Amino acid sequence: MPRIDVSIKTRDGDCPAAVFTPADSTGPWPGVIFFMDGPGIRPVLWEMGQHLADQGYFVLLPDLFYRDGPYAPMDPAKIFSDPTVRESLMRRVGSLDRDRKLADTEAFLAFLDSQPDVKPGQFGVTGYCMGGNASLTAAGGFPGRFAAVALFHGGRLTTDQPDSPHLFVKNITGRVYVGGAIEDAHFTDADKATLEKALTEAGVDHLIETYPAHHGFAVPDIPAYDKEAADRHWAATFKLFAETLGT
Repeated sequence: MPRIDVSIKTRDGDCPAAVFTPADSTGPWPGVIFFMDGPGIRPVLWEMGQHLADQGYFVLLPDLFYRDGPYAPMDPAKIFSDPTVRESLMRRVGSLDRDRKLADTEAFLAFLDSQPDVKPGQFGVTGYCMGGNASLTAAGGFPGRFAAVALFHGGRLTTDQPDSPHLFVKNITGRVYVGGAIEDAHFTDADKATLEKALTEAGVDHLIETYPAHHGFAVPDIPAYDKEAADRHWAATFKLFAETLGT
């Protein structure tokens, strides 16, 4: 089935989102929230959303930058080479604090709950870069709603700020998979150890792995894309979701 564009009413306005369902089966299917990376909504994320959906899931990809209004699809290569564009992007990313992420997630969960093609019960959540942060935040903020949490080359997972995701993992009730990159200033060995400690002390079922790659390895239009690491991340995602959500 082709992408379906929807609008979801949130506390702060109307959030554009895309829905993907399997091309060769009929619902209902387990629901999954797919949180975007920093460069925002663009065709490569639609392709990834459909790829995930074709494994047997109803996938919701919301535009987390909706508060700033419409924007043209961003070119990751230009973002990383143009300081002005990068500064604008970082402002948008920085505006998404824990409160906004949780308010948005509440609306996304309500949307999934309302869909006849979504199986009732627990959902999955996945995300990349800032979307990895949003995934962990959502899981910690809504205990009992997520059976599976998968995040890849996540950023700012363990900080000294009071809303750091690692400080709220005690409420996570699903299984967590974290795929980091060995060469990643956003997820250092110290970050990994801090997150590992927090999840372990909270009794969360989890696995943290680091891939021999750089930050952004899983998304095809990112300069650091690594096909071998990307294939591995898909295998890990499909395994986690199959074991926790079924199809």
